[in-house]
Amino acid sequence: MRKKGLLETMMSGAAAHTSHSQVVTELGKAIVSGEFPVGATLPGDVELAARFGVSRTVLREAMKTLAAKGLIVPRARIGTRVTPKDQWNLFDGDILTWHFAVGVDEDFLLHLSDIRGGFEPHAAALAARQASEAEINQMMRLAVAMGDPDHTPETLALADLRFHLAVMEASHNPFMRTVGSLIEAALAGVFKLSSPTADRSKIGDVAANHMRIVEEIRRRDEDGARRAMENVIRVGRRRILSGADDRGG
Repeated sequence: MRKKGLLETMMSGAAAHTSHSQVVTELGKAIVSGEFPVGATLPGDVELAARFGVSRTVLREAMKTLAAKGLIVPRARIGTRVTPKDQWNLFDGDILTWHFAVGVDEDFLLHLSDIRGGFEPHAAALAARQASEAEINQMMRLAVAMGDPDHTPETLALADLRFHLAVMEASHNPFMRTVGSLIEAALAGVFKLSSPTADRSKIGDVAANHMRIVEEIRRRDEDGARRAMENVIRVGRRRILSGADDRGG
């Protein structure tokens, strides 16, 4: 079964299904939220197994998963400690999901926007060089679909995500494809703060800005594609700042 992405999880509120995923999710959120702060030693296996109602085998596997994500490290004769935040794998989709679950601030979203600015304009330039005609046609269909006046905030966010992931695919760079969770998190954050669907007149502008990216890619204009993508990211950044202002900073 395909794992739901961050946007779909946020929209559906879907919970973890297996005992392992439940423990990973709940402990992950507890660490990210600061319930177990950096440097803290987690409770012992017996206490945690009782807290989550799972076997010690399930708990140990969950701990291995969290350690692989960089959140914890086991220490002999000391216990399992929460690692410094600079050791957390923020490219990991689960860790990004947990940040949104416990609440993110404007700085977090702006950092995500900065990372998008580092990757996506170059991906658009690569797409102008590498994309096939079929990929260009698909990107244009996705951009046009963003202009549907009947979009809800959720459907527009998903349409936006599909477009940006298509550009990453069309770059034909396998490393670009691995940053999809960052793009999804950034779009999810903007979706949470402010959606163009609040002002129907802006939906057409969103579609037009994305169609401009495809037009530059179709012309094989790498600089033009880069600038068009930079413009879309700037618009998203302004929505982050505007959304924060509307919510009182």
